This record gives sequence, structure tokens and C-alpha cells, in this order.
Amino acid sequence: MKNNDKKYIAEKTAEIFLEIGAVSFRFDPPFTFTSGLKSPIYLDNRIILSYPHARHQIIDFYIKVIRKNINLSKIDYISATASAAIPQGSIIADRLGLPMVYVRPTTKSYGKGNKLEGYFKKGSYALIIEDHISTATSVVNNALTIRELGGKVDYCVATTTYETVQAKENLKKNNLKLIYLTTGKIIVERAFKKGLINKEEKKWVDLWLEDSKNWEKIFLKNKK
Repeated sequence: MKNNDKKYIAEKTAEIFLEIGAVSFRFDPPFTFTSGLKSPIYLDNRIILSYPHARHQIIDFYIKVIRKNINLSKIDYISATASAAIPQGSIIADRLGLPMVYVRPTTKSYGKGNKLEGYFKKGSYALIIEDHISTATSVVNNALTIRELGGKVDYCVATTTYETVQAKENLKKNNLKLIYLTTGKIIVERAFKKGLINKEEKKWVDLWLEDSKNWEKIFLKNKK
């Protein structure tokens, strides 16, 4: 993919997120993630599903980056990460004419006790679809599940990523290459240019993107 195409997709995706209200900023108090991590930014990627035009555009971008970066002749399955990426994975699999499976965070405690849902043939190559990457824990879980079932996976394509140190380390450690549409940094830059956050607020969000682990401590100390 040409650099200008990549830049256009990244900036346009960021614009779409801001236009439909999929990005929120809050400092006092900040948002709290499931992990307990405090954050001044929250991306609600699921909102895209409620806006047909935005949804269609995002899927078009997915298809474009996949075709540009991945040899589809070697991909046998789309593997979506449950539950957030299941809608995107379903549409992408349909557009590409590929079978789809999805991977749960944990093994079901009822029924057949599956962790991977759908039929997956041993020895097949899977392409992971994820909606957002914060620490890459879910993506790694998806990949390891595929590999445990005798499958192969090298790539993950995500709508957004915060590009955290933890995510980069997890992906590298598990031999996964990440392709994304846009990043938290690009979204924040566009939000600042549109006047949605001021210079001081942007400084704190940028700091969180650089050091999310210690951000809360630094932020609270500054407030005193």
C-alpha cells in the first residue's frame, strides 16, 4: 500500500470516529477499564455498527488493507475475536468469500465447552480480525487458540490500536504482525485540530498513550 493511501485511511477513520461520537475524553474522573486501568480517552468502536455509512466505509478500508498487505490465497479462515469483532469479522468474511470462526476469551462452561466457535480444519491459515487493540491480550488468546487446534496465524487486522508498549511486546512475543486502520495518536491529533480538546488536555492524553501504566499516578500528583 502506498504511504498516501495508508495516511488517508488512518485520517479518514479517525474523522469517522469523531463524527459519530465513538471517541470520548474525560479527565475528572477518567474512565476505568475492565483491568482497572484509568484512562482519559475511551474508544467505543461498537457505535460504528449503528451507522450504516460509517460501517460500510470502515469495512471497505478493512478489505483494502487486507488485499494490499496479505496474500489472500494463503488465508483459509477469518477468525474474529469475541465479542466486539464478530460483526466486522462476519462482514469481512462474507465480502472475501471465506469461512469464519470466532474465539471466546475463555472456554464455555456449558454446552460443548467450546472456546472456538464454528468449524475449523486443522492445518488451515487464519486471519484475525479485532476491533481495538489496547494490550493485545485478546488477539494473542485468539492466535494461541487457533494454533492449539493445529492452525496457523501470522496476521491480525484491527480498526484501532493505542500502540502501547505492552501490546507491541505481546504481539512480538507471539509472532503476530499487526495491520491497523488508525491509531489513538492520530485520533487525538484530529480531535485537537477540530477543537474537541484543548492543548492541556491533549498533553495528558498523549502522556497516557506513551505511559498508560503510570499515567494515573502522574495525573493525580499534578492535580494536588
